[in-house]
Amino acid sequence: MSIEIDILNGDASWRIAEPLHQAVWGPQQIADKPWAHVKWANADLRVLIETPEDGLVCHVGIYFRTVTWNGQKVHIGGIGGVCTREDRRGRGYATMAIDAAVHTMRANEAVRFALLFCEPHNFAFYASRSWLPFKGEVYCEQPEGRIRFDAMAPYVFNIVRAPTLGTIDLCGLPW
Repeated sequence: MSIEIDILNGDASWRIAEPLHQAVWGPQQIADKPWAHVKWANADLRVLIETPEDGLVCHVGIYFRTVTWNGQKVHIGGIGGVCTREDRRGRGYATMAIDAAVHTMRANEAVRFALLFCEPHNFAFYASRSWLPFKGEVYCEQPEGRIRFDAMAPYVFNIVRAPTLGTIDLCGLPW
């Protein structure tokens, strides 16, 4: 089986990613989630995994942002919008896409660490891939203003460092 991994501009590739994203994270699937009301940032880049047999099977959004960590500006990367077609899960596609996203973030020499947000059922998945729980507070922007973001758990990945305590202000929408 051949697999194609593309890393594309986030806005330009949304039309390709949107059908998969809606199938996995559409209004019906998220209606009962504590984060259903959240306004999310658009990805700067997208990792798309396709197979000749199935087309698009997996997506990971990549985000770059200057945030504050304990009041100091720091440039970080993030991943979000991770989704795999339901009938193609368990084949390693998400791991490949996340690895490609981390590799892309590492290539941006300004990135100090990576950040993602996830639900409890994904904690073990990310922990087994060297992501660490961030035990501090995270703030972000929403249409109603700056809020403490606690709808999902933050995890960090060591690029140059992996802070697990303190306060992170995303200085914008979450991802």
